[in-house]
Formats: sequence, structure tokens, C-alpha cells
Amino acid sequence: MPYRQTEGIINATGKRLLPAANPSYGHICKRINNLNIDISRGKTDDDDDDDDDDLILAIDSTGIKVTNRGQWMNEKWNVQNKKGYLKIHVAVNIKTKEILALEVTNEKVHDGKMLKKLVNHVLDNSSKPNTTKIKSILADGAYDSNNNFRYLEDKKIIPGIKVRKNSVVSPKNNRLRNKESRLQTKDLLKWKTKRKYGQRWMCETVFSAIKRMFGEYTFATKFQNMIKEMMIKVSLYNLFRRI
Repeated sequence: MPYRQTEGIINATGKRLLPAANPSYGHICKRINNLNIDISRGKTDDDDDDDDDDLILAIDSTGIKVTNRGQWMNEKWNVQNKKGYLKIHVAVNIKTKEILALEVTNEKVHDGKMLKKLVNHVLDNSSKPNTTKIKSILADGAYDSNNNFRYLEDKKIIPGIKVRKNSVVSPKNNRLRNKESRLQTKDLLKWKTKRKYGQRWMCETVFSAIKRMFGEYTFATKFQNMIKEMMIKVSLYNLFRRI
């Protein structure tokens, strides 16, 4: 909830339990923005030991509004939003629906440039970094690039990336990309079944859940605070999934 609502609830319900000086809006805001938030999953003894083995990740991005200004105001008064919007890039475990990696950028950052960062984040922050293996990456055509295919080949990760319709097999392209292009051109439906490409839509399910629970916009106004707010929301989403 917004920090001012938090301040009001504390003032209304916590007078007998808290010291005389209840935290103000500014105090709450500063404390939350100074939190060290980690969205990675904390392993417990009750967790399955095989949860992190042979991961299949779905990668995608979605837009988050930076203001709650509605479409009616834009059309009625011709007020254009000059602040742009946020993009959250996520890597989702299709088995547990948990978000294993998160990157927050502005709207000008291309999706394809974030694949390497997301995968590295998953590998570096795994509970078993030396044994965790990512089996496959599922992503749409926005992630189709020779650099991404070359990176996945080096990491020995099977690419479930749909190449562009006008893609051709060329000696200049990455070997793995040429292979996937041949398979998709020959029989796209068979390729989708083999790569389990349909499970890429798990990202859309996650985006829908986050926006329904926490709203489609951020309350913060500074970019760094927006990043912190999205980290909190994703951490809470993962906590709800585990519960």
C-alpha cells in the first residue's frame, strides 16, 4: 500500500504499542528504500533438493505505469504522459512459477539485451551454484540475436527462442541459431512441441498475478525508488507462491 496509508494505519492502530513518535511518511519511505532486498529463494530443509536441477526458464518483459493517470484524462484533456514507463524483465521457473531473476529498466531498453543478465543472475544466486543447471530458455522473437544464441551455446543451454519469420540460414549467423531456424522452417508446430514453447506463457500468468495483486503502476516517483518498489512486489509474489 502507499506509504501515506501505512502512516495512517500506524497512527490509528499503533498508538498504545509504539513509542510516542510514530514514524512519518518520510521516515517510512527512507527506511524502505534503504532495505537490502533479495528476491532469490531461501532454501529450507523442507524444500525438494531437485527444485534447482535442470531448470526450464521462461523469459519475458512487461510494462509498468509510473503514474496512475487514466486514459480518460489523456483523451479528454490531451494530457500526454512524458515520464514513459518501466519495463520489468523476469526469468520464471515454469515448474514453480517463481521469479528467479528480475531486472528493472526504462522503456528504451530492448528485451534481447537482458537475457544474459537474467541467466547470469539465476546462476549466481542459486542455492547450489556449482550444480545448478539450466536446461532450456523459452523466449519470444524479441530475444532472437546471434549474441544470445552464442551465449546459450557457451552455457550449454537449449534455446527455445522463436526466430524471426524472415530469418535465413547463413554462415555469418551462429551455428545454433542456424539449427533452430532450420527446425522452425521445416515444421514449426513440431519444434514448439519439442521445445515446450507453449510454456513460455507462464510469464504472462506471472505478470497478470503481480498486476492484480499490486496494481499496474508504481507509487514511487524517483527511478531508484521505483526499482526498490518492484523488488518488494516481486519478493512478496514469490513469498505468496511458496505459501
